[in-house]
Amino acid sequence: MTSVMSGEAMRLYAVLRRSGWRSREELEASLRRSVQVLDEIMSDDVRWIRSYVLTEDRGEAGTVCIVQAIGPEAIRRHALLAQLPVDEILAIADTVLVT
Repeated sequence: MTSVMSGEAMRLYAVLRRSGWRSREELEASLRRSVQVLDEIMSDDVRWIRSYVLTEDRGEAGTVCIVQAIGPEAIRRHALLAQLPVDEILAIADTVLVT
């Protein structure tokens, strides 16, 4: 799945972040950093669609984030600037709708 922003094709990705946060406060702080980096630095390269919070085995929180990006390197750069973990980046091939 692709779309075009600023002349460069963007694809849809799922970003897995395992056991990255021990508390709700840590998760919320990382969200603020993420949005700031997206708004101020990377608005042409990465677009956040939504995130799902996971409860990991030891009670820590992880996330699955759905983003549009020009590529995996842009996602990794965003994570570095926003101080976020990245365990896996998966390209989304298609959407299945139940009718």
